[in-house]
Amino acid sequence: MRKKLGITFALVSLMVLLSGCSSTKTPITPESTGFWDEYFVYPLSWVITQFAEMMGNNYGLSIVVVTILIRLALLPLMIQQTRSSKAMQNIQPELQKLREKYSSKDATTQQKLQQETMQLFQSQGVNPLAGCLPLLIQMPILLGFYHAIMRTQEIKNHSFLWFDLGVHDPYYILPVVAGLTTFLQQKIMMGGTDNPNPQMKMLLYIMPVMIVVFAINFPAALSLYWVIGNLFMIVQTYFITAPKKNKKNEIDRGAKK
Repeated sequence: MRKKLGITFALVSLMVLLSGCSSTKTPITPESTGFWDEYFVYPLSWVITQFAEMMGNNYGLSIVVVTILIRLALLPLMIQQTRSSKAMQNIQPELQKLREKYSSKDATTQQKLQQETMQLFQSQGVNPLAGCLPLLIQMPILLGFYHAIMRTQEIKNHSFLWFDLGVHDPYYILPVVAGLTTFLQQKIMMGGTDNPNPQMKMLLYIMPVMIVVFAINFPAALSLYWVIGNLFMIVQTYFITAPKKNKKNEIDRGAKK
């Protein structure tokens, strides 16, 4: 788990470094240069603009539609990542027992721990790195969409529902909803607040707070993107994990009988 988190952090850092070459305050145009702007940000900005024009210059509705379309396109990768995360969570009790069994820090004991850990992964059909490739593919697209929303000038001049897309929600409704949906989405994915991994439990509460803080200070267009993306992920995660959870409960009930 720690190794996977380290790889995930490295991938995220790489994409942030790549996108950091272009400031979010620099407008994106057809004349924008650089690999990041030309092949990620501008194409996504163009898609947002085209959908908005088809919908009567409704950029808010365009963000909703394009967010859903991107999530649908990434759905196979999301499913693989979600299943990988759930598989890792399911074997956490066994991993914890192995750590307690081989708690000594000497090299021989730690080598034995690694061997039995790999045997556990193989017996359960779990690949701890299986979620990294989907993340690597998703990250530039999602980060590029974030840049497209922040740097498309036309978005800043339009409103949607009760808020202007170019400034933060004056009533703070979107930031609160973004935080709540982030919490709910993570809770469903982690299997509730009783997850034995302390790092994941901490993330369950830290991430929603961070999202609320960012949403209060960023344009409402970005908050709208977060809310729609979270709602999609909640539905997606539920339909991926619910059948397996129900099947497991049926097996447990049958075993008790």
